[in-house]
Amino acid sequence: MINTIRTDSDNQDFVGLVRLLDADLAERDGADHAFYGQFNKIDKIKHAVVAFANGKPVGCGAIKEFSPAAMEVKRMYTLPEYRGRGIASIVLAELEKWARELSYKKCVLETGKRQPEAIELYKKNGYAITPNYGQYIGIENSVCFEKEITR
Repeated sequence: MINTIRTDSDNQDFVGLVRLLDADLAERDGADHAFYGQFNKIDKIKHAVVAFANGKPVGCGAIKEFSPAAMEVKRMYTLPEYRGRGIASIVLAELEKWARELSYKKCVLETGKRQPEAIELYKKNGYAITPNYGQYIGIENSVCFEKEITR
């Protein structure tokens, strides 16, 4: 059984999972990691979700305001041994629900081309590829997505 909690970036389970995420991304991103790392600080995240399997933290994600109408999905991660069980989709759905409750109209996000499983996750959950936004404009390895969440 997967349970989720809503929390913030002070939650130690969230912090621990993000450390694992950063280690994974450092390997995948290689020389590009420092560029991406500057946009992935978690010290002021007010909206984070942690997923638990039998009391063990196994996945996480967060949202932060991107614009008055949109939240940006950040810091999505599932422990490797728990992948393929729908945990990331559960976390993503909870983040979208939270964004709707806060009156946002859409979610946006960026992921890397070296993360094919993330790209498939977002497509499977109704996200559409968009032109790269903000700091990701012109970045070859970045793929940006958005999803209307008004329903």
